[in-house]
Amino acid sequence: MENESFELEFILNGESKNIRVKHYWTLAEVLRSQEGLTGTKLCCEEGECGACTVIVDGKSVTSCIVLAPEVQGSNIVTIEGLSQDGEIDPVQEAFIEEGAVQCGYCIPGMVMSAKNLLDENDSPDEEEIKEALGGNICRCAGYYRIICAVQSAAQKYKEKVKVL
Repeated sequence: MENESFELEFILNGESKNIRVKHYWTLAEVLRSQEGLTGTKLCCEEGECGACTVIVDGKSVTSCIVLAPEVQGSNIVTIEGLSQDGEIDPVQEAFIEEGAVQCGYCIPGMVMSAKNLLDENDSPDEEEIKEALGGNICRCAGYYRIICAVQSAAQKYKEKVKVL
């Protein structure tokens, strides 16, 4: 039973996937080893640090504690899926501009949590940003610049909407 695998069907960064996986693999393992998407980092493997955060069906999740069978039929977005038509997402752009990126290990998870927040709330205040990023740990950049980056990204989204 332990070695049995199954067909996992899901949408990954806008592309339909149908792959064979072990029932005990985590989503993070599938993304990294099966799909080669190494932007999803493995660190604590206990859902505590947020480095593996991705968006599943519109909600940010720590993919190291989500088992592959749980995402059957789901829509998954990773850091690699944020770029559109060769342009980085406003959240990514803001993180760079605000100097919120240091070593980069935690940043993909931070960006995904911030993206999820801004998808749900286009004008978060500082407390809402802190709460949304509460499951993400950064040891290098410092949280002030990260909060500034999320505030800047919110403004970028609003300006983008005005242009459209």
